[in-house]
Amino acid sequence: MELKGKKVLVVGLGKSGLAAALFLRQRGAQVTVSDMRSAAALAKEIPALLEHGIMVETGGHGLLTFRRQDLIVVSPGVPMDTPELVQVKAFGLPVIGELELAAQHLKGKILAITGSNGKTTTTALTGEILAHAGIQTQVGGNIGVPVIDLISKSTETGWSVLEVSSFQLESTELFHPSIAVILNITPDHLDRHGTFENYALTKERIFVSQTSDDALVLNADNPRTAAAAARANSRVYWFSLQGPVAQGTWVQDEQVVFRAASDAPIEPIMSLDEIPLKGSHNIENVLAAVCAARLAGASAQGIASAVEGFHAVEHRLEYVATDNGVEYYNDSKATNVDAAAKAIAAFMGCIHLILGGKDKNSNYADLSDLLRKRVKAVYTIGSAAAKIESQIRGVVPIVPCETLDKAVAAARKAAHPGDIVLLSPACSSFDQFENYEHRGQVFKELVLDYVGAKGVR
Repeated sequence: MELKGKKVLVVGLGKSGLAAALFLRQRGAQVTVSDMRSAAALAKEIPALLEHGIMVETGGHGLLTFRRQDLIVVSPGVPMDTPELVQVKAFGLPVIGELELAAQHLKGKILAITGSNGKTTTTALTGEILAHAGIQTQVGGNIGVPVIDLISKSTETGWSVLEVSSFQLESTELFHPSIAVILNITPDHLDRHGTFENYALTKERIFVSQTSDDALVLNADNPRTAAAAARANSRVYWFSLQGPVAQGTWVQDEQVVFRAASDAPIEPIMSLDEIPLKGSHNIENVLAAVCAARLAGASAQGIASAVEGFHAVEHRLEYVATDNGVEYYNDSKATNVDAAAKAIAAFMGCIHLILGGKDKNSNYADLSDLLRKRVKAVYTIGSAAAKIESQIRGVVPIVPCETLDKAVAAARKAAHPGDIVLLSPACSSFDQFENYEHRGQVFKELVLDYVGAKGVR
């Protein structure tokens, strides 16, 4: 895509929007950025943009600003049904996302991973496996480094391992990973996508440009994910905790195994007790990463060594501390009900669970069975608290806390030796925090401040 001299508007000045604006300017485009937030809220970003000759529109979107462009690049946080975007698309102006823009300029091959849960752990693990195997690898996307920032270091022989969200996939057109992975599809982001089926079809955009030369890795145990195979043009591989698959990865005799084709020999990769991550959902993540990495050229021996040395990603069932026999875990990345369910299921019981944040049109009653079996009490926080309380009332004791600091204090006071205090909110964080990382960091600081005050680590 030729960018020099083109008038390009970047909508939304998040991390990826800022990266896209600077990239476009470096390529010679005349760049404008438009954001709903005020100039005061963007005080940190604006000086760098103006210094590079980028125009900035704040406090709302002007339709004339949108119509005077040759190309519009949308940040993931901006819905595609924003009125200004709907109007300019009707006029025939091209509208793409940061992922689409970046992928058109990346060199080498792309291994892209999506799913309702497990994306970050699986992406980090896959990248680590490939790097450990001596394959030139860089990792980015929704995991923290904008895809656009990977372009300068990409090579024709290397791999870019990308975590991609439904928000990013929503604005793709020609995005073409050589290997695509869908970990699972369960209800999430219904406040943006409207229906579960719309959300699921957005996830499937990860493979729509693939051909028979490409590979698609799917979860055989998740019905909606498995159903995607019927619409794929690529070679489909599977991973499963429940039994053998024609080609892909599964668990057999307490071992992770891989088969490249239905008539190929079964390769033992590693035993389950060598996997350092907690929870059956993380075994699924390992199965997916092993399959993708094996398809990308990593050896079985190299894969086992990399997995064995892998540590949990921050904010994903992350152990924080033990105080007076009570263990504290930070699972702030659990921003939907299914993710929280997986975290609860990772422990045998005696859990003091912190739930709440900004609701995403979720059904918290789906947690009821797990709450009865494994949770001593739920401590609610954030704007979703009243909805959560109404949907799980009578299932488990509920302690309304409003804020995270009050919830940690209440759980700490109630917990006994052998208990678990778990932050796994089942909600997004944007009512009280900048993002889930901020929420998780605050939780860890609250725990460690108390533990440190007692001289215990």
